[in-house]
Amino acid sequence: MTRIRNLSRRAMLAGTAGGIAALAAPWVSRSARAAGTLKIGHLTDVSGPYSANSGAVSIACARQAIEDFDPAAKGMAVEYLIGDHQNNTDIALNIVREWFDRGDVDAVLEVNNSAIALAMNTLCTQKDKVHLNSGAVTADLTGKSCSPNMVHWTYDSWMLTHGSSTAVTKAGFKTWFYVAPDYAFGVSLTRDSSAAVEAAGGKVLGVAKYPFPGVTDFSSFLLTAKASGAQVIALANGGADIVNCMKQAREFGLPQSGVKMVALAAQTTDLHGMGLEVGEGLLMCLPFYWDLNDRTRAFTQRVLPKTPTAYPSVTHAGAYSCLLHYLKAAQAVGGSEKAKASGRATVDMMKQLPTDDDVLGKGLVRVDGRKIHETYLFEAKKPADSKKPWDYQFVTGTIPAEQSFRPLNEGGCPFVKV
Repeated sequence: MTRIRNLSRRAMLAGTAGGIAALAAPWVSRSARAAGTLKIGHLTDVSGPYSANSGAVSIACARQAIEDFDPAAKGMAVEYLIGDHQNNTDIALNIVREWFDRGDVDAVLEVNNSAIALAMNTLCTQKDKVHLNSGAVTADLTGKSCSPNMVHWTYDSWMLTHGSSTAVTKAGFKTWFYVAPDYAFGVSLTRDSSAAVEAAGGKVLGVAKYPFPGVTDFSSFLLTAKASGAQVIALANGGADIVNCMKQAREFGLPQSGVKMVALAAQTTDLHGMGLEVGEGLLMCLPFYWDLNDRTRAFTQRVLPKTPTAYPSVTHAGAYSCLLHYLKAAQAVGGSEKAKASGRATVDMMKQLPTDDDVLGKGLVRVDGRKIHETYLFEAKKPADSKKPWDYQFVTGTIPAEQSFRPLNEGGCPFVKV
């Protein structure tokens, strides 16, 4: 049995850079006239391989969402807690069960691990709690494993892979080989990218799977990919694994030899970790970049005082967007007490309200829980073209919201009639 912990200052300093430890303390925003306290548990990776893309900066962004919503001014009370899932499903579920059974927690945010997220769907449905998934990749969350108590925010494996895989294949890179972690995240990215590649006239030559977490030396997997003769080596992984793979691929001379490296779930933080000398030319499909427009820049300026050494990337920003919309829905159903009464009813309200914020702009939540918004194809800049801190990407194309995500009739969500 793993005990829940609301991370201490020491734990956060040990696990993350930038001195953002104070963000980990339990935090309550309440109004004198509020009835009931809406409790939100933020389940994230504090010190593991996905911590740069989640962890402390996601915590800062979630706190910003609560501040921007201003519960006290709306007669509501909100309490915010943090748990470190350690990329272990048993640890994660023990934390969440204790949150639900003893802590009266109403909603769980982020959950940036696909295996944990799939297990969470079942638990939240059973307990009538809200699963605010802003971090996991697998598109199965709105497919065969969907839940009426869940919304899937920010991105998914279909969105992340469809645009970039199609574009690269149509550019003449027809043969693909994947390097992927051997769990739901890697499986989903490989599956959805492969479908896009084949639909564009390409061919998949194979997949090298590795155990997760714990691998830092990817030599054997990259050499297997090279030996296949594929024109594209696609990394179906994330966070520190992408950074290590890209650095090691460059050491082996793979990009220099003409092999196209594609990182299917790369983020701005990954480019920061590997440097543009390694990441130059990487294509990625994302719905957010801090320097995309006036609204994303305004959001970034609000968050930076909380995390001055790390700009928000897409998962961080997604936590903000998802939590903000949940709070708006909780207000719309009648406030904290009414939102606590039924997680499913609050999720239904999230689907009824249009979405609009400084991170993802305007959009909607589809009946299967899929958040719909515009996405963009980005390319990593050359080092010489980067003119300011975190100036890493430029837009090469825009994908309309209605084309950015898997069509509703192809998902197979059991409670959706199409």
